Amino acid sequence: MKRLILAALLAASAAGAVQADDALKAVIGGEHRAANAARDTWRHPYETLTFFGIKPTMTVVELLPGGGWYTEILAPYLREKGKYIGAGQANEPGKKSGLAFRAKLDANPALYGKAAMGVFEPPSRYEIAPAGSADMVLTFRNIHNFIGAGDEAVKTTFKEIHKVLKPGGVLGVVEHRLPASMKQDEKASSGYVHEAYVIKMAESAGFKLAAKSEVNANPKDTANHEKGVWTLPPVLANKDKDREKYLAIGESDRMTLKFVKQ
Repeated sequence: MKRLILAALLAASAAGAVQADDALKAVIGGEHRAANAARDTWRHPYETLTFFGIKPTMTVVELLPGGGWYTEILAPYLREKGKYIGAGQANEPGKKSGLAFRAKLDANPALYGKAAMGVFEPPSRYEIAPAGSADMVLTFRNIHNFIGAGDEAVKTTFKEIHKVLKPGGVLGVVEHRLPASMKQDEKASSGYVHEAYVIKMAESAGFKLAAKSEVNANPKDTANHEKGVWTLPPVLANKDKDREKYLAIGESDRMTLKFVKQ
């Protein structure tokens, strides 16, 4: 009897995983993403999120969601059974990024009506979410923004992220990757970061590296560009200068790291 019950549970679990994957695929393929879907070729949202282990019942925090590229996937996916929190600049006068993000959420309540906002302004404000409340925290191409204030500030930032996760919760990191043979300056001014540095900072805050993925790797990217990572698409900081060359390279080479809260 126990074997039958276990088999039934495993079958139900497998079925739930298929449904979750189908739901994620449906959101990624939604019409609301028409303007951003072209970048899926470089960002691999389905493969990235499934690597991190996302489920529709989770409470998920996205740090510094910017214009909401991943928000368009995460918020609808988590809407019915989970919770999405976009943690960035505060929704206050003068905080243009925060106000723009709030406006994006308010403009489409059918998709984003249940989304919440937190405050994440390293190294000074960390009102991300209640302690021990999140199943997953995600950050996409943001670690270089934390580095300018120094290593101790970076460690503090990772510790604040650690606080909001439940025991066993996941931190998912995607970041522009600097080859180990190249020097990372104190401010990571090129936008590229050593993978070993990210791992060291996360582990110093109590995380354990659970897995790596090369899903967002780009071997064509040398990480040695006149205007750093912003030389490449989609920014193309050099405008028409060598435009075809950089379009041929594509977006940056990126590490994809999964950490677990100890």
